Amino acid sequence: MGIDLNCDMGEGAGEDAGIVPLVSSINVACGFHAGDPSTIRETVRLAARHGVAVGAHPSYPDRAGFGRAPMARTPAQVRDDVLYQVAAVRAFCGAEGVPLVHVKPHGALYNVAAQDPELARAIGEAVREIDPSLVVVCLAGSPMAGVIRSLGLRCAEEAFADRGYTPRGTLVPRGQPGDMVEDPVAVADRVATLARDRRVTSVTGIPVAVAADTICLHGDTPDAARLAAAIRERLAREGVEVRPLGR
Repeated sequence: MGIDLNCDMGEGAGEDAGIVPLVSSINVACGFHAGDPSTIRETVRLAARHGVAVGAHPSYPDRAGFGRAPMARTPAQVRDDVLYQVAAVRAFCGAEGVPLVHVKPHGALYNVAAQDPELARAIGEAVREIDPSLVVVCLAGSPMAGVIRSLGLRCAEEAFADRGYTPRGTLVPRGQPGDMVEDPVAVADRVATLARDRRVTSVTGIPVAVAADTICLHGDTPDAARLAAAIRERLAREGVEVRPLGR
């Protein structure tokens, strides 16, 4: 039994060096919501040093709002936004001699595309233009997964270690009660249950089926490195292998 543990990196949270050795995949901010060329290179190098798989983390063009608010971007604009960002990270991966493995949209782009087939298709088309072997990460059980697969691309369905779930299996919007889970024991329990039983407990206490290939821990969650360590210790006790996407 195995699962990928991924984390968003290069966003300025300050714990990257402590987190990267504890995860199996990272999603590198591409500059639209956070990061810059030097940070991208440094983050790719950090991943290479620890044998961690690298993915691109494209966003809406929204540095002021950290990419967490929906924007009025057409599918054609989103396709070009994603193409531009993923190509940048891929170039740094090439310069550092490591492969780009996956693409995971960030923030509002991720959440909107999860339910909007046109935006999901735009993201998939951009990825396919760059490299059709790349894995696209999307919310587990979302319509986006079907759209990505219909384009002939591989899709990794994702659950979240540190975000609250509604009874419908969607994420509790940020700023609402129960949006974040920050207790190390609770986070580790949640990840173990996701990996072992493929379910999560919603904010109302109702179990929700979540068939995930990868589980995300946000790098900007308070004490994220401590949470990552708790997750790895618990998964080791459960006999769950932590392995990167694509392996």
